[in-house]
Amino acid sequence: MTVETVTARLLAEHGRTYAEQAGITLRDKPAPLYRLLVLTVLCSVPIDADLATAAARELFRAGYRTPRAMARSGWQARVDALGRAHYVRYDEGTATALGEGAELVLDRWHGDLRRLREAAGESSARLGELLQEVPRIGPVGAAIFCREAQAVWPQLRPYFDDRACAAAERLGLPHTPRGLGRLVPPEDHARLAAALVRVSLAPEQVAALRAG
Repeated sequence: MTVETVTARLLAEHGRTYAEQAGITLRDKPAPLYRLLVLTVLCSVPIDADLATAAARELFRAGYRTPRAMARSGWQARVDALGRAHYVRYDEGTATALGEGAELVLDRWHGDLRRLREAAGESSARLGELLQEVPRIGPVGAAIFCREAQAVWPQLRPYFDDRACAAAERLGLPHTPRGLGRLVPPEDHARLAAALVRVSLAPEQVAALRAG
């Protein structure tokens, strides 16, 4: 199977971003960027991605769609929302992290993560460092945010982290960020990164794609 065919199948079968799955219409605006940050916090523990995206949807359904709304919500209300989505193993710690993270975004970035991006300049490494100041977000979480945010922050492109690159190598694709970035138009980099991460979490999909 050619590289072009594998890439096309990846996008067609697995190219839904995690932001889309969580119901986030990602734009370069404060509210959707904050919702992506919430999703990142939820994904930053060893938990199934489907549970994390369901928990994000439940929090947004409860009205916690901006840092101010999250900061004003009660800790128990956040725990309850996470519980409704069956995000139970990490619910209490995550409820605390979400409240503290909302306060940080309000205090340091005035509720607007575009200010964080501006502070990082053109450096994705610096952006990752600033993201890791948010409670619960570590290097893996920073990579999750950047993979998704490149859809609306072109200066991050092409952003393919180690997990995405490793999956690409197993599929016989170019396995550097620059090489992967050449496979699809820049506006599809986030979708390709998400697709590679999805198949990395389901080894049988790697085999299916390789087999054609």
